[in-house]
Formats: sequence, C-alpha cells, structure tokens
Amino acid sequence: MLTEYKSDYHKITMGLLSYVPDLKETTRLTKELEWYKQEDNRQLYLWKSDETNDFAGVLGVEVEDEFVLVRHISINPSYREEGLAHQILDVAAAKFSPRQLVGTIETSSLITKWHTED
Repeated sequence: MLTEYKSDYHKITMGLLSYVPDLKETTRLTKELEWYKQEDNRQLYLWKSDETNDFAGVLGVEVEDEFVLVRHISINPSYREEGLAHQILDVAAAKFSPRQLVGTIETSSLITKWHTED
C-alpha cells in the first residue's frame, strides 16, 4: 500500500532513501527531502508491506501534466527479490493514470523492465 509522506515518517523515509547510492551522506539526504517539500508536484510515498505492516520501500515522484517522473525508488534489503518495486510501480501507475510513468537516468532501466514484464 502506498502511503503519502508526512513528517511523522521522517526517520523511516531517511532510512529507506539512504539505500539509494548517491543519497548515503546525511547532508545530501536531508537536502533531497527538502527538495521534495519545495514544490507541490514533488511527492514521496512509503510502501507498507501487507504481510508485516512495516514500511518496506519509498517512491519519489515528480508529477507533470502528461507524465510522472519516477525520481527515486528504494526497497529495504530485507524485502528485495520479492517483486516489490514492480508492485509499487503498478500501484503508482493506477494512482496517476492516465499519466505515463517515466524514469530518470537512474530509474529508467527499472521502468523499462517493469513496462516489458507487464
């Protein structure tokens, strides 16, 4: 289940985003969270596992008129290899329909793989 970010989830969001290779440094991570808060079309969502009720992933998007740019997607290592990234993208695609999900340089290979396996 995708849950919209709120300040109560700050620590868990920082932890999940820290799995993104270029967000390992705390100051860089803090700047990225602030960047999401600066514009209404930038949003963070947490993925809550139905089985454990724990937050297992995070999705960062930038919503435009015709598409949704997937800027970040990060899964807790304990939940990897379970297809969560594709589940998150499936739910995001439904949420933002009819907009198309597209990726950045970092996320485009995942988005392409998700499109071809759908």
